[in-house]
Amino acid sequence: MDSISEKFVTAFITKDRWKLYLAGLGVTMEIAFFAAIIGVIIGTILALMKLSQKKDGKPTVLSVLATAYIDVIRGTPSVLQLLIMWFIIMANNKNGVLVACLSFGFNSGAYVAEIVRAGILAVDPGQTEAGRSLGLSGSQTMRLIVLPQAFKNILPPLGNEFITLLKETAIVGYVSLTDLTRTANQISSRTYEPFMPLIGAAVIYFVVIKILTLLLGRLEKRLRRADSH
Repeated sequence: MDSISEKFVTAFITKDRWKLYLAGLGVTMEIAFFAAIIGVIIGTILALMKLSQKKDGKPTVLSVLATAYIDVIRGTPSVLQLLIMWFIIMANNKNGVLVACLSFGFNSGAYVAEIVRAGILAVDPGQTEAGRSLGLSGSQTMRLIVLPQAFKNILPPLGNEFITLLKETAIVGYVSLTDLTRTANQISSRTYEPFMPLIGAAVIYFVVIKILTLLLGRLEKRLRRADSH
């Protein structure tokens, strides 16, 4: 029976297999990064749509559409959304990275929308009244006064959303993308030894996410320190 060291050599060193893990991690990070950007853009738009209301306080068509979108996306599995994007919506485009970025971006947007909405609602309503009293329009007040203040409340949860997104990309193997998880599966099949490739991939995920968590923690401390001054 092979020792742990021999299994490690077979899974990572033999035939320079460590390069395959790095390439897989690169695909994972690429999808998560661009999906996060798409998610922030869509989420911000959805949050503003959901916050829109008539003078009598009743919801607008935009707020109803935003609520429906968020409910549908949050109420269906990510893997199903990915497959729908791959086989139906973008059936004629087999660029797996693009499909994955759009699918996860649209998915993330529903969660980011709630983060942005909560951040905006956390801003003192007096700030909006002050902006309007200065002659600013509703959109100008939101863009110049409310959103900059809400940014401090939004940023930490956005970091957590990116970490979640990074882990969720492990399902992109369904659309033939060789990410970190699929790389581990492929090496397991080649070596007939699943333990070390899968544990190795898990360790890589853990290290990357731990680094991101530490960076996010430092950012939160700086924001709290800035608020205390």
